[in-house]
Amino acid sequence: MSIKHRSIVSPEDQKVTFVELFFDLVFVFSVTQVVGLLHAGISWTAVGQAILIFWLVWFGWGQFTWALNAADTTHYLVQLGVLIATGVALFMAIALPDAFQDRSLWFAVIYIVLRVIGLTLFAAVASEVPSLRAALRTWVFLSIGGFAAVLAGGYFGGGAQYWFWGLAIVLDTIAAMAGGQSEAWNIHPEHFSERHGLFVIIVLGETLIVAASGTSDKVWSVSLLALGGLAVAVTSALWWSYFPRAKPQLDHALASSHGADRSKMARDVFSLMHFPMLCGVIAYAASLELAVDHPTATLPIESRAALALGLTLFVGGMAAAIWRATGRLILSRAAIIVVTGFAIVVAEVGATITMGIALLGIITIAMLEQRSEIPIAVERG
Repeated sequence: MSIKHRSIVSPEDQKVTFVELFFDLVFVFSVTQVVGLLHAGISWTAVGQAILIFWLVWFGWGQFTWALNAADTTHYLVQLGVLIATGVALFMAIALPDAFQDRSLWFAVIYIVLRVIGLTLFAAVASEVPSLRAALRTWVFLSIGGFAAVLAGGYFGGGAQYWFWGLAIVLDTIAAMAGGQSEAWNIHPEHFSERHGLFVIIVLGETLIVAASGTSDKVWSVSLLALGGLAVAVTSALWWSYFPRAKPQLDHALASSHGADRSKMARDVFSLMHFPMLCGVIAYAASLELAVDHPTATLPIESRAALALGLTLFVGGMAAAIWRATGRLILSRAAIIVVTGFAIVVAEVGATITMGIALLGIITIAMLEQRSEIPIAVERG
């Protein structure tokens, strides 16, 4: 078959390709920029900005994940489209720190261009898959409202920007809820899950970058090195809480579902429920940044709250995702992470001890779940 007539539709056994990994590398920088919004301090304004901007980053990446799940990522046109999108995403990341200042419109326009490229790839696939056309038309139609809200927020700026971009989150969620109900998306579970796993690694890796950059330019004291070691341990424990135990359950549930149920599960468990989980890791990274600056001091209450909420969102949010995917509620995980978060907030101790409390809580969860004789979940209903 000649290249000219080669199908652009994804084969059933498609794996994640190098061009997708290259695309993801830009989002390492994007996540770093989101954490940077909290660098000056954890305030309501900074948190609101981080949530709004990370949603746009996440949703832009997520749309490409759905599109590339449907497309043959070894096709030269798909690879060309992804490379162009990589360049656009880089400029989006560059504009991100000033997205609530003088580059709000620039960011909005670049973001819309990125989304349009993803929709174009989807349209190319739909041109060969008639059953996908109706679902894609619904998705595009409902996405227009979110596009308009992002552009309006970028244009007006100021307080209006928060309202318009908050509206964009609502409209994007409505579009996902309505558009993701069709079985025409024909989700390939292994590829879809692996792409999300890679993004989790990106965000977890950002916490290690924060710890490393914070220690590299300081005098190495015992307390600083201890905190750096605890940061690596906590991040590794978070990795352990997701990949060896939770992710296989999510993967199996997605692969075991079929038709519209698979589309809805991919939408709920991965596209929507992973967002608050990853917001949790960003909150953890922001609190870690301050802890590295003052390893012997007591973290301010807002930083302790960010650390507690961050761990709860990631570990507890994972339990919620498993509940949605399997119908099983992991009681031990939910209870222990809530107790751990409470202890972090109320204990006015040094930053190193606070990180130790966090590590103890996550390790306890991992140990309980690793012991096969202890039930990790109970059936819902």
